Parts: sequence; structure tokens; C-alpha cells
Amino acid sequence: MFADIATIYIRSGNGGDGHVGFHREKFIAAGGPNGGDGGRGGDVIFRVDEGLNTLNDYRYKRKYKAENGEPGGNNRCAGKDGEDLILLVPEGTVIKEAESGKVIADLSHDNREVTVLRGGRGGKGNQHYATPTMQVPKYAQPGQEGKELTVILELKVIADVGLVGFPNVGKSTFLSRVSNARPKIANYHFTTLNPNLGVVSLDDGDGFVIADIPGLIEGASEGVGLGHEFLKHIERCRVIIHIVDGASTEGRDPVDDIRKINTELRKYSEVLSKKPQIIAVNKMDLFTEEEQEIALSLIKDGLPEGTPVYPISAVSGQGVRELLYACYKLLQSVEEEPIVFEQEFFPDSLGSVEEPYTVVYDADAAEYVVEGPRIERMLGYTNLDSEKGFRFFQDFLKTNGILDELEKLGIKDGDTVRMYGLSFDYYK
Repeated sequence: MFADIATIYIRSGNGGDGHVGFHREKFIAAGGPNGGDGGRGGDVIFRVDEGLNTLNDYRYKRKYKAENGEPGGNNRCAGKDGEDLILLVPEGTVIKEAESGKVIADLSHDNREVTVLRGGRGGKGNQHYATPTMQVPKYAQPGQEGKELTVILELKVIADVGLVGFPNVGKSTFLSRVSNARPKIANYHFTTLNPNLGVVSLDDGDGFVIADIPGLIEGASEGVGLGHEFLKHIERCRVIIHIVDGASTEGRDPVDDIRKINTELRKYSEVLSKKPQIIAVNKMDLFTEEEQEIALSLIKDGLPEGTPVYPISAVSGQGVRELLYACYKLLQSVEEEPIVFEQEFFPDSLGSVEEPYTVVYDADAAEYVVEGPRIERMLGYTNLDSEKGFRFFQDFLKTNGILDELEKLGIKDGDTVRMYGLSFDYYK
């Protein structure tokens, strides 16, 4: 089964925690801190695999997680980095953030690989936090948590030419005649529910890639039927072959069909409406030569002047060669600008890194002790003698959860809190 859309949950690996350790050796009474750093968490990477043309694998397995980094150890031993998770997708896959629908990455043309979620950074061991005022740091940095995201994988077919038209006008039959594609063909509406790709080879060795886009209906741009799922596949095409049933075998007016389809293209995207089009009037084998001329004349009269119109029969092959060479010539005149969807959502902005701190009760001194590198820095540049500066420092303690930690330890009004040589009386 062809799958062109899937929603999956991805998560990068957590960074390993930094280690709290001290050098222990015979005859050395007070060795310094030697806790090692934690390993980096694994990244989540999407990579193009030329052998894939569907997102089937992601329809059955929905959760993917990279490996966590290992914690640091004694003797400055760093933890092992987590292994990256590489997810293989077909070319043309657009990755979107599920909630907003914004584009994270477009894996097409030169974009072959993208790191969507970076693993958490490994925490620093306590060896990094020794200072002249704190020579025995009993804290280390915790590993940064990995990032998580629900993403939509959307495959937008990459082809030079897109076939559009109402259901049952003969697009699949045409594709099977001109290329190596073998789509299922039957006389039912919406027989083609998946885009089919084929390579057209011309006599002189030239050629192009053509895609049969499933039948559109009026209201497709608003999502009626499977409108959006179909229209997205035309976005990358450079030229459109618009196939109509010239014999009106189902009682529809070919000119009216052309107008309705073009209205849906314009509503969905102004870019689509401006792509060059060739009108292929199919099923001409059902007419006599005289009837063919009358039918073509009526169709041309209903279209803007200069619109290229080619009578064909996908069944007999009548006019097909002329149409293909006209399409190839038109492709040569169209500037090849690869359509790549720009990034709108930036996963690197997710989450934040917290620096370590400890909150303990020193029973001998009957004081609560708060330590940590960020706290030490805050004390260094905050003027606690001013009311504004002191209030700012209190807000910092509250925002970072330090006051909550003190309350968990049972602190009461009037108890003493010590921070790097400074003592404060606690009042709630």
C-alpha cells in the first residue's frame, strides 16, 4: 500500500548526568573533585533513502526515541554518548510540526539529511565547579533532557509533469501507455487513490518524469473528497498536462471541467494556477475525423487564446507522441527552480538547560545551605543592599524552585540560610 502521510512521535536522548566524585588515594587525605561528565544524548536524524517511495513503515510504528547518554564516573571518566536515531524517508518528504502544521524540513533536491531533534547535552561533573570559595563541590550538572515532538511526515511527489483531470478521463491509461508505470485501470471513479510515477523516454534519449495525480473534484481545495491529499502532489511539478474527456462519455462538458479544475488549483495555491498547462483532449478514437474537428473547435473556443490543445487517444496512441514532444519542449522553456518549502518551525528553541544546585540542612551549624554555580554568580552581580536588588534575588530563588526545596526540608520562619559565606533569615 502506498502511504504519503504519517504522524509520529520522536524524542532525542537524554544527556547523562555529571558525576560527583573525589580523588581517593592512600596517603592523600583530601583529594580534589574528579567527577566525570555525562555523555551526550542521541540526535533524531531524517535521511533520504533513494530506494524508498512510500511512508508505509511509519504507519505501523509511531514512536521513535534516540539513545540516552550514560552518566559520568569517577576519575574524570566521561559517560558514553547515546547513539543517534536515523529515520529513512523517501525524497520529497516534508516534515511538519503536528500542532501548528509549520514546516521543519523539506527533504528534496540537495537536502538529503536533517537533524530535527538534538540530544540533551551531558551534564558536567563536579570537577568543573571547584572555585577558590568552593573547593569541595558536592554537586554536578544533571544531563539535559532530550526534546520531544510530534511531527507529520508528508510525501510530496517530485515529478517534472503532473497529470490532472476529473476521475475517469483516462489519466492512468495515458500514463501506462507513455511510461514504465503500471497503474491499476478500471472504469470507476477514484480508481486511482495514490499518485503513480512514470519515466517517459523519448526517441532521442531525452525524457522526463510524469506523475498521475488522483482525480480531482469540485471543492477539492477545501478538502472535499481527498482534495488536499491530491493537490499537494502537484506543487513540485513544472508543467501540468490537463486531460479531459473530449467525447463526454459521462455527459460532462470538457470546457466546464477544465474551468472547475483550474479554479481548484487557484484556490489551493496561486503558484499552481500559474504553472504552464497543456490540454490533452482524450478519447478522440470514439469520433470520426469530422466529429473530432467539431469537438476540438468547441473546446478551443471556450479556452483562452493560445492555450495548447492536443487531441489524443490513450487507448490507441493517437496524438500521444506529438503531445509528449510538445510537453518536453515546454519543459525546456520553463526555468527549473526546485520547489523547496522553507523552514517555519525551529525545534532547537524547545526546552532549556538548567544549571545544578544543592539544598541541604547542615545539622551541626543548624543552617540550610544552598550552593550552585548560578547562585554564586547571582550573588556576585546582585546588589543585595538595595531593596530592588534583594527582591530580584528572592524572585530568582522562587523561579528556580529553590524556595520549594527549602520548604520540602522543613524550613521555618526565622531559620538561617547560608549561601557562600552570606547568611539570611528565612521568612515566608
